[in-house]
Amino acid sequence: MIYTPTPPNPYFANLPLSWFTEGGTGTGQPPPPLPNNPPLFASLLSNGDTSQSSGAPVPGEPVTTPVDSRPTVTANVDRSLQTVLERPSATKTKPEMRNGSTSAQLPICNQDQSKALAPSRPLVQDYAAMMPCYQQDLAWATQHNDRPAAEQALYNLGAAAFAIGDYTQSINYYEQSLALARQDQPHSDRQEGQLLAGLGTAYSALGEYTKAVQAYTQSLEKLQRASDASNPDNLKFQAFTLRNLGIAYLAQNEVAKAIAGQQQSLSITRRIQDHQGDGQALGNLGTAYFIQGDYPQAIAYTMQALTIAQQRQDLAEQGRALSALGWAHYGLGDYSKAIAEHQQHLAIARQIGDRAGEGQALSNLGDALLQSGRPVEAEQALRAAIHVWETLRAGLGSSDARKVSIFETQATTYTTLQEALVAQNKATAALEVAEQGRARAFVELLARRRAESGEWGVGSGVAEQSTVSIQPPSLAEIQRIARAQKATLVEYSIVLNGFQVAGNRTVKESKLHIWVVQPDGTIAFRQVDLKSLNRSLATLVAGSRRAIGVRGRGGLDVTPDPGDSAPQTNELQQLHQLLIQPIAGLLPPDPNAHVVFIPHGALFLVPFAALQDESGHYLIEQHTILTAPSIQALGLTHAQPGSDRAWEQNPADLLIVGNPTMPSVPSLRGGAPQKLPGLPGAEREAIAIADLLHTQALTGNRATKAQVLQQITQTRLIHLATHGLLDDLVGLDVPGAIALAPSGKDDGLLTAREILNLKLNADLVVLSACDTGRGNITGDGVIGLSRSLLSAGASSVVVSLWSIPDAPTVDLMTAFYRNLLHNQDKAQALRQAMLTTMQTQPNPRDWAAFTLIGAAESVRQR
Repeated sequence: MIYTPTPPNPYFANLPLSWFTEGGTGTGQPPPPLPNNPPLFASLLSNGDTSQSSGAPVPGEPVTTPVDSRPTVTANVDRSLQTVLERPSATKTKPEMRNGSTSAQLPICNQDQSKALAPSRPLVQDYAAMMPCYQQDLAWATQHNDRPAAEQALYNLGAAAFAIGDYTQSINYYEQSLALARQDQPHSDRQEGQLLAGLGTAYSALGEYTKAVQAYTQSLEKLQRASDASNPDNLKFQAFTLRNLGIAYLAQNEVAKAIAGQQQSLSITRRIQDHQGDGQALGNLGTAYFIQGDYPQAIAYTMQALTIAQQRQDLAEQGRALSALGWAHYGLGDYSKAIAEHQQHLAIARQIGDRAGEGQALSNLGDALLQSGRPVEAEQALRAAIHVWETLRAGLGSSDARKVSIFETQATTYTTLQEALVAQNKATAALEVAEQGRARAFVELLARRRAESGEWGVGSGVAEQSTVSIQPPSLAEIQRIARAQKATLVEYSIVLNGFQVAGNRTVKESKLHIWVVQPDGTIAFRQVDLKSLNRSLATLVAGSRRAIGVRGRGGLDVTPDPGDSAPQTNELQQLHQLLIQPIAGLLPPDPNAHVVFIPHGALFLVPFAALQDESGHYLIEQHTILTAPSIQALGLTHAQPGSDRAWEQNPADLLIVGNPTMPSVPSLRGGAPQKLPGLPGAEREAIAIADLLHTQALTGNRATKAQVLQQITQTRLIHLATHGLLDDLVGLDVPGAIALAPSGKDDGLLTAREILNLKLNADLVVLSACDTGRGNITGDGVIGLSRSLLSAGASSVVVSLWSIPDAPTVDLMTAFYRNLLHNQDKAQALRQAMLTTMQTQPNPRDWAAFTLIGAAESVRQR
């Protein structure tokens, strides 16, 4: 027999508003929506029967509903074709596998276990109960060297893992099954297509939509090339994959492609009379039209989907359709209908054990309650939603990348709760939620690394927690961190809301929340209205950078200001008016007192040092500035041992690199790799700093990647003056690389991923290179070089926000180290270096690029 399992489908929710925000997120990559409930599979084989069960089909695909301020939409993504999850009885003869082979017996899953997956209405917990059975199948297949049986067991495990929300493990199982399938000679295009579709759904659930699109596209190619391409079962699977591909496109804001995918699917399902597929495609079309702001069309399509789901008694599909209807009525301002529909969805999700759907329904319900003027009830629903999200995130284990990805899909629930709390005059409680909703994966990574290195002893409670998660900070902990830092902490949070503009739906930034935590623990709150802005914050920040006229170090990545060399200050003053003026009276009068900015979204790219007040004074002239991705992350970097110890003047403590023999990098336009230009200024910089510190710099052929890696984990102070690469390298999961001299078989590029895997002991790392403070902007902060260095163990890093000019950087960095030698702390030393450089180089592009992230303690000589 050829078994025809149906891969699970992603279940989306909480589409982040930044999908629809003018200017996007500033990263060029719209954040993903929230994964919804996996499809729950029905059709099972009975003893010796090769036909599918005729029981009522089970839910399969999701629906996506964007959040109005953050609608949790459900896209009727393909909910489920009837899936054959092989569950032989204790004495069952194993059916023919996909390559035509047979095995004697597969004596694993008994009849009682088989009953766990009732064809009529399987629940998520049913799959959890069946996983040990599938593990036994795999063990049996391995023991008997039966590759087809192992392949099928791995597929079943992948489907079950998806159903219970363990998306990372689902990917692992699917990849193993796919690898086995490809070893079969010949192997079936159809079987490979089905496995690729399953893999795509798991990627989608984690918000990894680029990988999902690739998997779905490959799946369609295989299915359409299969020998049975016109078979109704194959056509059903093609329609299923088209629906999921369309939803993956929708997650990337490619609405036209999303609609095309659903329409192609609908043409197939109607031809083969697949009513379940009809309903899912119709529901997805409703979602797409919702995103376009055509609410009547969205309601019309979704009502058709709901009718089909009710006729089929498919509870999961009914829940998703109700969720989509709730957001369409939300968009029309009919909050009472929206609330009723989200409540119905919540009841269904709880009935069928759909945890992700429950979180989605609670988040949507909370938003609708808030908009209807019921903030207390909204708070209750949103806190319940966050509890669900925290549970799902814990299931991802130690996968940093996937925690970042799935958290992006859930972040809007946290900002909605902030609004509900502010509406009740609970601004300090909203600060706790703001912290809970940012940099969580980074904090857990820092905690885990410190626990692994033994910095927290057994019994501290932190090491045990860090293996899974670390609790977000309470208000008391936030105040403790401010006291320990002896700093004023400024945390920003951008709030978005949906609006109707010229008859179309759009989502824009509506408010800016600002909290100021004083060194004594006093907390103040300010709110700024952003609705009157004629452009997004991302566009404003980008304009401020263009106005500065940033240039490339050594001619790399040049983006010069086409106008006069004198900077235009309108954007810098406008940003000052929005970000600083509302809290100016709360900032310390002493210019040497530390002010730590915790940005949000596009604000991570703000050159805070260069912001100008109405009189033309720069912020750096008035304050000593640091930045951090979150208050909790700041507390962890501050607490790293050795951050306030003196370093000795010997080569073992210092690693100074400048102008390595440059490597070649692939051209973004294709063609042969091109060698990076040399940086004579960086070499002068490294030699001057080395002379100050009584050591020798690594330059030219001596500054190899191999040599740097040999020294970097032992040194206390690291200075790298070279090219920094951000967009020049494609395919990096963690953006960013440092150019070093190649040697042997290495390419000379030290990537952010490689740095993340190091164990550093550095008090300070200075990346005197281009764009080293940039990367992918997420709810977890900036994913790039700075995050990798701090995660690897550095107490603090100095990085650049743009492509730095060569000559002024030599002067600035030399002044920075001279200030350190006079026992100034790192933040004060950087501030004074900026002020000194400003005297001869008044344009902010020449002195304002660098920012200090992390601990600010002085680096003193003994």
